Amino acid sequence: MTVPTQTLPSGDELPMIGFGTWELEGETVRESVQAALEAGYTHIDTAEGYMNEAEIGEALAEADVDRDELFLTSKVLAKNLHYDDVIASCKASLEKLGTDYLDLYLIHWPNPAISVRETLHAMETLHEEGLVRNIGVSNFSAYQLSAAQHVSDVPIAVNQIEFHPWFQRPDLVEYCEETDTVLEAAAPLGRTDVFEDEVIQELAEEYEKSPAQIALRWAIERDVVVLPRSTTPDHIEANIDLFDWELTDEDRQRLDDRDRNEPVYDTPARDWNSDVWGIPQ
Repeated sequence: MTVPTQTLPSGDELPMIGFGTWELEGETVRESVQAALEAGYTHIDTAEGYMNEAEIGEALAEADVDRDELFLTSKVLAKNLHYDDVIASCKASLEKLGTDYLDLYLIHWPNPAISVRETLHAMETLHEEGLVRNIGVSNFSAYQLSAAQHVSDVPIAVNQIEFHPWFQRPDLVEYCEETDTVLEAAAPLGRTDVFEDEVIQELAEEYEKSPAQIALRWAIERDVVVLPRSTTPDHIEANIDLFDWELTDEDRQRLDDRDRNEPVYDTPARDWNSDVWGIPQ
């Protein structure tokens, strides 16, 4: 199976599907990553805040995969965006994952209490030292992404955002396309909420596919990289079975019309005292 890719500014190829690991920990994440590798995934997405990097590192070591054939992404927490903290977080992630470099390192969430210029200066240092091959952001609005692009000396390759049929964000998508910023879909299935959509259910029956496959294929046809998560080997395998069939233009339009502007996690307010944010008063 050949998975198509998006070409990043560095020339590196980002597989159009990656295995998401949010809220997977311990033996569960080890077994799930192993199942993903066996199913043909070569793109693994994790984060400092997921608290599972060490277990993913163990799974990769046990699988004895060729590091050059793997695209590995991690993210730095919003509370760790000062210069020294970014450097320390990245090095800790590398040690846990058992690798010398990350293919992609993302700012997990914007933090208005810390200068994005300072954060990106640290990301540039990591890039110069070869610890990070590509840099990017996650959950950035067009405004935040524009500011980051303005002050970064290294191209911001990726914006990982919530994106699915019920939350399509046309203005942000358009801005990313205009600036050649690759979009990755976190929660591409709306954390399974979109399975309830009547059009997705109808298309799943018509195409003899799962609702997940319909939603994922739709995103890929929009040139969006998808990061589905599952702990079930059959689902993990089905979620990557997306590349020998396609939606008709009419059916793709039906899904385009399902937008509700309804996020499952990227809501306006934040819990600024949480471990993810950690902004002191």
